[in-house]
Amino acid sequence: MRLPRRVPWTSIAELDQLCSWIYTDETDLDSKTTAINRLSAWRAITPLPHALECTLALLSAFVHDASVSQPSSHLSLRHSYAAAIIRLVNGLVDPLQLGAYARSIASIANQLGLPPWLVELRHAATHEDLPSLELLRQAARESMTWLLHNYFLPTLNPSTVPPPQAAPLRPLAPVLKLYKSLRKIITRDASLRSQYHQEIKSVFKDVERWIAEATVAANVAVGELGWDTSQKGDQSAKERWALERLCDALMEKGALVPLSKKKRVFPVDSFFPPKFSVELWSPLLSELHALHPDFPAILSTRIIAYLLADAPQLDMVPIAVDTTYDACLARWAMWTIDTWDAENSESELDLKKDVIVALITGLGPSSSLNRDTAAATALLQTLCAGNPEMDEAVSILLRPQTGSVIREWTSDDIAVMNERLTALLAVPETTADIPLSKLESLPVDVSDTVLAPGWRLLDASSGWKPSPIGVYVR
Repeated sequence: MRLPRRVPWTSIAELDQLCSWIYTDETDLDSKTTAINRLSAWRAITPLPHALECTLALLSAFVHDASVSQPSSHLSLRHSYAAAIIRLVNGLVDPLQLGAYARSIASIANQLGLPPWLVELRHAATHEDLPSLELLRQAARESMTWLLHNYFLPTLNPSTVPPPQAAPLRPLAPVLKLYKSLRKIITRDASLRSQYHQEIKSVFKDVERWIAEATVAANVAVGELGWDTSQKGDQSAKERWALERLCDALMEKGALVPLSKKKRVFPVDSFFPPKFSVELWSPLLSELHALHPDFPAILSTRIIAYLLADAPQLDMVPIAVDTTYDACLARWAMWTIDTWDAENSESELDLKKDVIVALITGLGPSSSLNRDTAAATALLQTLCAGNPEMDEAVSILLRPQTGSVIREWTSDDIAVMNERLTALLAVPETTADIPLSKLESLPVDVSDTVLAPGWRLLDASSGWKPSPIGVYVR
């Protein structure tokens, strides 16, 4: 559940009035001064959202610029404008510096839709010569326009403003392919480990930056551009969404599952993936687990969701499932649970239990999957092996269901139904005054129906009237 967020205005009408003071007339200094006073009063009560803090700084620079005509004051104006723009860009980007490795400000600003030249101007004002006053004025006007379209209007009328479009995520497959090729070299010749160590470390950083990019994309998709960073639960949900996209990429053929079926040779003594695949991918999976403790649970959950999903269809015809691919994914789920069970038994036992529950639910009698479930069944049996009670429960669960034999309708069936209909029509509307001798003369099934305890058929003479359910009318 999303927690309530404290805002300085008592109603949205106050924020609307503030917006009109700022944007109705650009040359109206009195309205802008009133807006500055209102924002200052709000700031004395509660911390302002970052957008309003930047608005206050930009408005103060505008009013100061309009009231000063001495050339000697141009330097202070340039500093005021530059500080306001730096504060705007940094305050937007810094809360979204997610992950273990920093990303460039330009890449995060691009995901937020911030004009790139504002980021360049921010860099120049921070590290290089201070930009000219005219350029800073133009940047301040551009910043105010951006705040109008990305903060004020969405806050005032969220239903009328189209949601921001996040930039598409860069593909992760090339990064995983590079990692795979590097690990193959090291696996085949261990003496090259130190030579390629730095390159593999760079791939780890690139994967982590991709996760950060996906998390920012999730923020943009829900219309949160870093204005409120207090919702930690929401932020963890967005990180989980990013990790799910990463797991989907890892589950593609050519990643965790070898592309060639000849390489999908499973160990005989364990329910694990091919040994060579484990040597290739276990360092990356361990790195992800170290930075994201929930990664094993997310990976196993995504694998189970795939194994229990209906087979894809083409022109209403199910596509044949690659059984060795499913078997390899099931073994990766088992490897994930087994590997981190030894490190954190309490957490991973919960993961194992969740996986078993999901498998039992998906493979139970009510399941209507139109795909081969051999891999999911084998995983369930392996997880429950060694526990007599669970073994017995799984054997009952997976036992073939015996039911009535479905056959075609015949003319004899219609005749039987007509006989039953005639018997039902022969039942009188009320049985209150029927002698017992007549009831006994009725067919057995009809007399049973008439004599059912607690039931009688009401007619118009009984005074019954239709009424809504739950309402009794005398």
